[in-house]
Amino acid sequence: MADRAVKCTRKTSETDISLELNLDGSGNSKINTGIGFFDHMLTSFAKHGFFDLNLTVKGDLYVDCHHTIEDTGIVLGKAIKGALGDKKSIKRFGNFFLPMDETLVMCAIDLSGRPYLVYDLNLSTEKVGYFDTQMVKEFFYAVSYAAEMNINLKQFSGENDHHIIEAAFKAFAKALDEATSIDERLKGKLLSTKGSL
Repeated sequence: MADRAVKCTRKTSETDISLELNLDGSGNSKINTGIGFFDHMLTSFAKHGFFDLNLTVKGDLYVDCHHTIEDTGIVLGKAIKGALGDKKSIKRFGNFFLPMDETLVMCAIDLSGRPYLVYDLNLSTEKVGYFDTQMVKEFFYAVSYAAEMNINLKQFSGENDHHIIEAAFKAFAKALDEATSIDERLKGKLLSTKGSL
């Protein structure tokens, strides 16, 4: 199997991002976005998806957290797409129900080459730490479009926004781990009746 590790950078007047991703890692990460709760979510993403992730973000946090979080989603999405290469032999689909105390969140994804986000999380506070909760949707939207993947997030229960957001990131990690895994039955082919993803 080809190496599924990539390096991505993105520099604008708002953010300067350097990211390294290995889909076949062991869950090791080194993350510094300047937003503590976001670092916690991305560390959980790496750990529970068994992805190695090194990420440094210098963003205009004196404005707010929007550009830092959205642009990180763009770069992570591009990295996922790049690491998948031709997508031959991948399972393509993945889903996971993630319980966390009173919370239950489901994530289902399709690495179809078609971007789409269905977002059904009910958050009741404006912030968790210095993280604006409305940025959860913006992050996953950015990932879905940059990676050209379908992401469905649905909350079945939950009251604590920290738990709900963390369950979403962990469920996404587990679903992505499944979807990017190799199915030997495909024997180097794509799981598509169209012959392309």
